[in-house]
Amino acid sequence: MPQETRPQPNIVLVFADQLRSSAVGYNGNPDVRTPVMNHLAADGVVFTSAVAGCPVCTPYRACLLTGRYPLSHGLFMNDVRLPESERTFGEIYSAADYDTAYIGKWHLDGNQRLAYTPPGPRRHGFGFWAVGNCTHDYFHSLYYCDTPEPLYWEGYDAHAQARLACDYIRSRDPQRPYCLFLSWGPPHNPFEWVPQNYLDMYAPDALHIPPNTPKPVRRDLAGYYAHITALDEALGWVLEAIRASGQEENTIVVFTSDHGEMLGAQGYNRKQLPWDDSVLVPLIVRYPAAQRPACRVDVPINAPDLLPTLLSLCRLTIPAEVEGTDLAHLVTGTEGTAPDSALIEVIAPFSEYTGPEWRGVRTNRYTYARTLEGPWILYDNLIDPYQVHNLVGDPAYNALQAEMEAKLQGWLERTNDTFEPAATYRERFGHVDIDERNAIRYTP
Repeated sequence: MPQETRPQPNIVLVFADQLRSSAVGYNGNPDVRTPVMNHLAADGVVFTSAVAGCPVCTPYRACLLTGRYPLSHGLFMNDVRLPESERTFGEIYSAADYDTAYIGKWHLDGNQRLAYTPPGPRRHGFGFWAVGNCTHDYFHSLYYCDTPEPLYWEGYDAHAQARLACDYIRSRDPQRPYCLFLSWGPPHNPFEWVPQNYLDMYAPDALHIPPNTPKPVRRDLAGYYAHITALDEALGWVLEAIRASGQEENTIVVFTSDHGEMLGAQGYNRKQLPWDDSVLVPLIVRYPAAQRPACRVDVPINAPDLLPTLLSLCRLTIPAEVEGTDLAHLVTGTEGTAPDSALIEVIAPFSEYTGPEWRGVRTNRYTYARTLEGPWILYDNLIDPYQVHNLVGDPAYNALQAEMEAKLQGWLERTNDTFEPAATYRERFGHVDIDERNAIRYTP
């Protein structure tokens, strides 16, 4: 259908928490069962170099929703409230006469993790609301709608959230477009809090352990995969609801994650690290009405790029304050330009990660990061996909290291980052009520 006669597309953006790019079948994982994700990947555009530029929960969500980088919106640690002055997907799409909805984990309303977010500016334009700020108690998961009376998801929360998303999709007026966010807590730990039938699919001793994992955590890996398979089934329900609504052709489906999970790789757990297990995330975009033939794209794409890209696909104006890059042409197959690298960074380490602050870049082939002390890591991910051979200081790679450093300096200039110690940024943005792990004090 010609663009000028095509109706405004719907948006269904589904994202998991702590799902690394290597933990899906369509990227070659031999163990995890993800038939729905695999089918979606076969129908859509797969971004193989998608990164969570600031790989931790709250910062990613702020970058995703605003299209801006952490030193612009100020959220580079968990449990910080997104300023009401920041415009998000919800406000922008509501102003364009879309129905808007957010279901699941929010983690943008400050350090009261189980508190109520009342209707108004703290919901940032999302109309339909079934949200908990932050919990990973997957079988006793609290959320709120439009009153301060807490509600609880029935059973495994990601499944209940998916069912509500299906109800929302089925109830839409086909004459009015909608923008739906479905935000899951899994596969974030605890890895054992998953329905038993999914755990039974994975025998820990039968799992393949990557060569970058010195102390295999087989039981955790089995639980991690069980969560992912549970999410895969729930994603199938959502996709079927879209199909049954008659709106599949004109619905943009996005599937991604807020960051990865180290799971013992390089000797680390969780996130906030520059290795691919932490920063590289799945990203699939399917838009049957306007996308190119299904393919894999290796152009780097970062969280702030999703808002301008989707606005462009919807033929809506991109606000001037948005800092991400419009990469819609990579979905449609038309002409366009794109950055050759993506910024990755941890501005103020906290909680599990007790190492140094760092800045880096990820291209479609190389990863480079430095600390305040100097260059830290450099990998050729084509010949070293598990990132076990650090090339920093190798004379044979001096030219490459200099090239990657130049790319990083370009990003630091673009984001107005002079790369100071973490305390400088915490003080600048008022993030000073911190505990002994340098984390914002929060009420669980």
